[in-house]
Amino acid sequence: MGKVSDLYRQRIASGALRHDDAQAAVLPHMDRVLDQLQAAPPQKPRSAWRAFLGVGSPDPVPAVQGSYLWGGVGRGKSMLMDLMADAAGDIPTRRVHFHEFMQEIQAGLNEARKRGEQDTVRPVAEAVAAQVRLLCFDEMQITDIADAMIVGRLFQVLFDQGVTVVTTSNREPDDLYKHGLNRQLFLPFIALIRQRMEVVCLDSRTDYRQNRQGGQVWFAPADAAARAELDAVWAELTGDATPEPLVLTVQGRQVTLPAHVGRAARSSFWDLCGKPLGPADYLAVARAVDVLLIDGVPRLSASNYNEAKRFVTLIDALYEARVRLIASGADQPEQLYNEGEGSFEFERTASRLREMQDAAWGRRDPAGD
Repeated sequence: MGKVSDLYRQRIASGALRHDDAQAAVLPHMDRVLDQLQAAPPQKPRSAWRAFLGVGSPDPVPAVQGSYLWGGVGRGKSMLMDLMADAAGDIPTRRVHFHEFMQEIQAGLNEARKRGEQDTVRPVAEAVAAQVRLLCFDEMQITDIADAMIVGRLFQVLFDQGVTVVTTSNREPDDLYKHGLNRQLFLPFIALIRQRMEVVCLDSRTDYRQNRQGGQVWFAPADAAARAELDAVWAELTGDATPEPLVLTVQGRQVTLPAHVGRAARSSFWDLCGKPLGPADYLAVARAVDVLLIDGVPRLSASNYNEAKRFVTLIDALYEARVRLIASGADQPEQLYNEGEGSFEFERTASRLREMQDAAWGRRDPAGD
């Protein structure tokens, strides 16, 4: 096991990262979590009575106090979370997007209900705790009432089972599920966060998602040169992190973004628009990322009308969620769809694509997400 601060300095020395005072200020808090996990006693065996009865998992050691790292979009929170997962070494760790994790939990709860479990949360939480001691969540946010109603109980069991949680968020804890339905039932979870996690603000003035110096974000035509430009942007956004597919479960089906690192993802036009996806799928994509790279938007016409309609729906979702879009296309947005059914309606999409190219577009108040 290493230290997050050591990895951070190594990445700066290699040129993969630039020093940021605000990022450096939170590194001791992240190092503290790993140091305490490493120093914690090993997992205890089951008590004699529990072993005799053949029930339960090993008695857990108390959870080390975790960390709740919050700040504005693009300040480097996901990058720091990646470093922490890398530095954890042999500590059983899982690094996962919070939205993806909660989808897994809801699926587990459904299975527990089918089995007739009276307490559906406990067996699901215990199954997670059996696999990890450190859970690294990216982008904690609560927008679904189903998640809001079970998250307090879920995390209480995780903590009781000795799991340490480190998470990033665009919101301070008191603003989670703000104005949500039955929010008073959610408030104990905020108290639990403050009790079991150290709240740390990443107060950087630099938005790394927007810091492309007004750089180009639409490349046309979609040729080899455009591909090279997108490769360079992707490298700039992700550093030397290894991309992995991001699989989102939406209403029982899977939506896959072929490559993602933190809150940045990359896909071809056909991966996103050549499949029978709908508004719910694109809303899930927009919630899961801050930056989306799309390769190869073709000319649109009656011959690919269904794909064009999906592209319009996708852009609407990205636009409303203020996701930064970087893409290559057969032509400039206004020339992509010049004639045939749907061309008139596409004018609004072209206008949005043009607006989304502005260097200042997409900046948002973290409390307004």
